[in-house]
Amino acid sequence: MEDKVVYDGFIDKVDNWEDYKDWADVIIFDDAGFGKIADLLRKPGKLVIGCSEYTDKLEEDREFGQDEMKKAGMLILPHWDFADFDDAITFIKENKGRYVFKPSGTITADQKGILFIGQEDTGEDLIEILEHNKKTWSKKIKKFQLQKYAQGVEIAVGAFFNGKDFIYPINVNFEHKRLFPGDIGPNTGEQGTLMYWSEPNNIFKLTLEKMKDSLAACNYVGYIDINCIANGNGIYPLEWTCRFGYPTISIQLEGILTPVGEWLWKLARGESFTLKTKRGFQIGVVVGVPPWPYKDKKEFEIYSECSIIFKKPNLEGIHLGDIKMVDGDWYLAIDSGYLLVVTGSGITVEDARKQTYNRIKNILIQNMYYRTDIGDKWSTDSDRLHTWGYIH
Repeated sequence: MEDKVVYDGFIDKVDNWEDYKDWADVIIFDDAGFGKIADLLRKPGKLVIGCSEYTDKLEEDREFGQDEMKKAGMLILPHWDFADFDDAITFIKENKGRYVFKPSGTITADQKGILFIGQEDTGEDLIEILEHNKKTWSKKIKKFQLQKYAQGVEIAVGAFFNGKDFIYPINVNFEHKRLFPGDIGPNTGEQGTLMYWSEPNNIFKLTLEKMKDSLAACNYVGYIDINCIANGNGIYPLEWTCRFGYPTISIQLEGILTPVGEWLWKLARGESFTLKTKRGFQIGVVVGVPPWPYKDKKEFEIYSECSIIFKKPNLEGIHLGDIKMVDGDWYLAIDSGYLLVVTGSGITVEDARKQTYNRIKNILIQNMYYRTDIGDKWSTDSDRLHTWGYIH
């Protein structure tokens, strides 16, 4: 329960949320894994946003998620599921190729980060990785998947769902998951994102839209997103996010003009409405301090006493990470190093980049770091996506 101190000084908290479930107009689950509780609350008619047993399984169980994509008529990449590392090594030796290694089954967010994208067409580099790590990995990774590698543009499409249908416009986003510029270093989950709001495009129609009936059948209410690889041969969905994404939701709020309370209320009630959104693009950048993206109590002891200073009293585009407030000053609350998400918007990607990075320059804290290249690949990625006919 170390996270309990996060947002101290910013929001009111309670010790037991269930004591307030009858009082609350809307209950929001902002992470996966609470599907059983959410479904039980919905049965008597409680207004709930986020989670269902079905969507939890979509996200947490890769095999199930891929099977549901295929069942809905999506074009999925060839993949093979394993429970034994030696079997996987033998498979690669007999079927030389470039593969992606992904932990599977019901896994934690940390285990999702143990993902390896093979670089060699023979698969020799992945064989080396599996040979050297199988002893330790087999203790915590009981199932995993080898997926055929596909070259292309990584793109995600998401939308809010009101229990019966999607809410428009949809969200098109480009995640940057590695810690360092150039997409190198450890996988942090998400280090920054470029996005824009759009009317339904071909990527949506070929992927997420096909899930309408399945989502309606489980009465899912909330945000849902599919991350894909697109190339000239097709769009290949990779994985699900069936919840608010982080920092995705912060960046989306930069672009949504409809008041938050208004659209959450309408969404929870199953109403059909249109989100009012900004034209152009939004960018978000994760700002961290040591030990981000890891946890280290010794490093935390150093940075927990360093206050976050804003050179000018302007908090536009500033979204809280693992922060607390004490006597008016902001501090890191836990040993994650996850400090802030800084967002900006603009008619062009360059305008959005400029606003975002200017806002970051207003922050002062020792040894903060962030990616400086969020949105840089838009010109080439958009050209390819337009040429293939996926976006307009």
